[in-house]
Amino acid sequence: MLRPITLVGLTVIASLAIGASPTSARQVKAPDVSPAFGNTVVSTYPDGRKAHLWLAEDGSYTATGRRKTPSSGVWSVKGGKVCLKQKKPMAAPFTYCTAAPSGGVGASWKAKAVTGEPVTVTLVKGRVTG
Repeated sequence: MLRPITLVGLTVIASLAIGASPTSARQVKAPDVSPAFGNTVVSTYPDGRKAHLWLAEDGSYTATGRRKTPSSGVWSVKGGKVCLKQKKPMAAPFTYCTAAPSGGVGASWKAKAVTGEPVTVTLVKGRVTG
């Protein structure tokens, strides 16, 4: 039986978005995502539920969606953006690229989830769950 493709974890991924920026012909400096290593990107939805994302230095990520569903994949930096490709529980048919946040632990910004919902994203110290 075929299951419909669910994009578990992409909500977490999309919540990293702080808006699309126009592409220019000039060279874009690669964002420094190192403050996220060993820490947690927490996305808070209007209903108070939270999604968690952990970026690893080896180019992999793990995530737990707001419904507590785990997912994982790989990330890279392309054109000044962080790009994420979900591999589990189902491979996503696309790579999601988003502007990278600036700032370290404690930085917070507004974003939109893949569903279009507004979220508040915060970089939290350590590996936080729940």
